Amino acid sequence: MSKTQTLAVGDDQEKLLNEALKHVEANAFEMKTCLDNTKLMDALKHASTMLSELRTSLLSPKSYYELFMAISDQLRHLEQYLLEEFEKGKKMSDLYELVQYAGNIIPRLYLLVTVGTVYIKANEGSRRDILRDLVEMCRGVQHPLRGLFLRNYLLQCTRNLLPDISSKEDEQGGTVHDSITFILHNYGEMNKLWVRMQHQGHTKEKERREKERLELRILVGTNLVRLSELESIDSSLYIKSVLPSVLEQVVKCRDSIAQEYLMECIIQVFPDEFHLQSLNPYLQTCAELQENVNVKSIVISLIDRLASYAYRTDSGIPSNIKLFDVFQQEIAIIVQSRPNMEVEDIIALNVSLVNLAIKCYSDHIDYVDKALGYCNELLTKKISGHIDHNGPPGRELQRLLKVPVDGYDEDVLTVLKLENYLSLVKMLNYEGRKSLSLYMLQAMLEKDASIESFTQAEALFSLLSPLISDQDDQPTEKCDPEDFEEEQSMMARLVHLFRASQPDQQYQILNGARKQFGTGGDTRIIYTLPPLIFATYRLITAYKTIKDEDQKWRAKCEKIFQFSLQTIMALCKLVPELSLRLYLQGALTADQIASETIAYEFLTQAFTLYEEDISDSREQVNCITLIMGTFERMKSLGEENHGALRSKCAVAASRLLKKPDQCRCVATCAHLFWSGKVTTDEGSFQEFHDGKRVMECLKKAGRIANQCMDKVVQSQLLVDLMNVYSLFREKGNTEVSSSFLKQLIDKIKSDIEELEDNDDKTLVDIHFQNTLQHLRHVKANEGSDS
Repeated sequence: MSKTQTLAVGDDQEKLLNEALKHVEANAFEMKTCLDNTKLMDALKHASTMLSELRTSLLSPKSYYELFMAISDQLRHLEQYLLEEFEKGKKMSDLYELVQYAGNIIPRLYLLVTVGTVYIKANEGSRRDILRDLVEMCRGVQHPLRGLFLRNYLLQCTRNLLPDISSKEDEQGGTVHDSITFILHNYGEMNKLWVRMQHQGHTKEKERREKERLELRILVGTNLVRLSELESIDSSLYIKSVLPSVLEQVVKCRDSIAQEYLMECIIQVFPDEFHLQSLNPYLQTCAELQENVNVKSIVISLIDRLASYAYRTDSGIPSNIKLFDVFQQEIAIIVQSRPNMEVEDIIALNVSLVNLAIKCYSDHIDYVDKALGYCNELLTKKISGHIDHNGPPGRELQRLLKVPVDGYDEDVLTVLKLENYLSLVKMLNYEGRKSLSLYMLQAMLEKDASIESFTQAEALFSLLSPLISDQDDQPTEKCDPEDFEEEQSMMARLVHLFRASQPDQQYQILNGARKQFGTGGDTRIIYTLPPLIFATYRLITAYKTIKDEDQKWRAKCEKIFQFSLQTIMALCKLVPELSLRLYLQGALTADQIASETIAYEFLTQAFTLYEEDISDSREQVNCITLIMGTFERMKSLGEENHGALRSKCAVAASRLLKKPDQCRCVATCAHLFWSGKVTTDEGSFQEFHDGKRVMECLKKAGRIANQCMDKVVQSQLLVDLMNVYSLFREKGNTEVSSSFLKQLIDKIKSDIEELEDNDDKTLVDIHFQNTLQHLRHVKANEGSDS
């Protein structure tokens, strides 16, 4: 096939490759036939003709590789035959000289390498000299593509023949130093050929050439793989003889593609222990690379590899190697030497540096803080204003700030100890800060992290400020309601993480939280203040448990109640029904510590809120029922306060809008005159058991029921009252006589009979019959007891 400088494209590639493979197959057949007939010279001629196919310049690297592999497979038959001939006594030295007279250089050198491999195995000459001769002779091919594959063939053939001993026991066989010299020589020449490909052809084909070079990069990298496979190379020899030569070639080639690939290749093929001992020269070389080399990815790859090594080994990083300091210093040099380095690349370097500090030096949070501080310093110089969270720098900065949150997995609050963390957070725009705040908050909630000091809480509030209150750079359009509710619900859950070991410290945290949450406006406090109020009630209970240890516990509780009262007032106009419930819960808490004044104040506030802000009739029923239920459970009120509140409940119940609601609530009020509790002079409490007042309430409820115009509703209310009468009779209220119940039963029977037949009548009748059955059951039990 004739030589030409024009590369075939498209379908021509496949056609040319198939034609070449046919020629290879034909000549390979002739070669094998001659070998079978012991006609070595004829076989070498056919082999030379077959190898001439590799002289082409028409094939692309991919097609040339296929041709190369096909020919390499055929040359193995020749090599095997020569080995058999050697075993029969044939001298390889003569044949080694003979093949050097082949006409064309490509066939000549492939045959020389093939025969030279057998020559080395025959131990007829100095292995070191033969290897040196082979690698030197390959200089005869300076065409980049052909030269690369020729030298790759040399590496393949000598893979298991390289000397791998450190001592000079066998002068002829050579030592590992000879292997290093051989591979480094071949590596240097292959790299030059690979780089030269970039500068051949028209400039408009630059992109195609770069793609072809990337396809061939593994040929050059194989040299470094062979070096890493030499077992006699220790860290000392690597640092002294191997790495300097490899790095020198990287710097001298001044080609960005080659530099980036080879620096990455060094990281991947050599052991981590070697990298630990050679950080400085490697990283110094990174600073000398071409401007458009992606140094960031190279350094990050090395950092991540060493971090993983330290994480998976028990011994970790040796104490004499200041890994973090070395990387930080060299990163600073790299950044300084590249003034045009992209901001996102600078941040990405620090991402790996922080990751390294957390994995290798988990006890040294100052390392992480130092890396964040350095990043903060650089960003302050390079960027003015907020960083867009969707841009490359913003995405990298968010990734950097998430590393400590994820890294300190078991103690996520360690992030709050990092002095430079918040400064970096503030560089993000509102959306970025908010996203990071949610990430931090979610991590805390998942890990159930305990906030045990006011200092921690204060730092946390600063970090979560986008969720706590409006920000100056916040967008004017409103957030999605569902998202907003979810965010604020998470903030509400945060309150349950406030767990100081001492009640005084807990109050300090809650007080600080109240001030922060109060800045959030009406839309936020309806979520964040209620759990805070419940937290104060729990705190009061905690003070009660240590009352023997703290003589001022009651005064402190009164102060907390005042705090709770003021906090609820902030919610009254926004969520009246919820606020009323909070007042009632406060009254119950005050009742637990026997504070009549405070309990009465909370109940009074609940009544005031009920009268002024609860207007919906259904809500009124719910609220007055809650008030009476709470009131009935309390036992710290004296007769004066209890009487005033009882009257208030009765009046409120009778003033409800709907008659059925009036009837039921007045009947409920009757319980206050029976099981309601008042404090005695001795400090204990007793229930009223005022049967007459109970009957007054129930009769009033009956009169209200009779005022209902709807006969079905009236009958249902009377059945309900019948149940209440039965309940009080069972509790021992003698005012509820059998004759009174009989009159009530007769009236209900009469009313039900007058109702029209429909589903409503059926339901009322079923309820009535069940009540009658219950009364009979109670009467039967009373008879058996007597």
